[in-house]
Amino acid sequence: MGEQLTTPSQTVGPYLSIGLPWEDGPFVVPDGTEGAFWIRGTVTDGAGALVPDAMIETWQADPQGGFDHPDDPRGRAESGFRAFGRCPTDENGEFRILTLLPGVLPGEQGSQQARHIDVSVFARGLLNRVVTRIYFEDQDNSADAVLASVPAERRDTLVAKKTEDGYRFDVRLQGEGETVFFQL
Repeated sequence: MGEQLTTPSQTVGPYLSIGLPWEDGPFVVPDGTEGAFWIRGTVTDGAGALVPDAMIETWQADPQGGFDHPDDPRGRAESGFRAFGRCPTDENGEFRILTLLPGVLPGEQGSQQARHIDVSVFARGLLNRVVTRIYFEDQDNSADAVLASVPAERRDTLVAKKTEDGYRFDVRLQGEGETVFFQL
């Protein structure tokens, strides 16, 4: 038998940086859009080390709570709102997404979901993406069933803190202070 060759890891990184990011990926809305703000944060691993080769993807409703997508069961919003952002972390483990505050969404049995952004995190060492949500500290989150299902002592890992130009949302992949991730 000949020499055995090793194969690359089957995790999502570091190969995600080849072809997945695009120039305007962090801009859900164009720079200068009225009401736009930045969500900035870092991704850290279980030891607290910064992850310079992760990628954050966001998906959200438009400011009226609709989706310009043919699969929206309430009907396509036709707003032209892209709703999707993608940003790799830089050498300091930092990401940034420019967006607008999403609208309130209908929940189950006539309830409402609080304003939130769905987030997927891809990083080395992960076989699959992990999924979480961003809620906003200055919004009413009290009636959101998903947030209420999270133990009270861990909810703060899902709530972005207000900053001068938007919000701060850090992702901790493991360990103490680990971000709450949801099973799909």
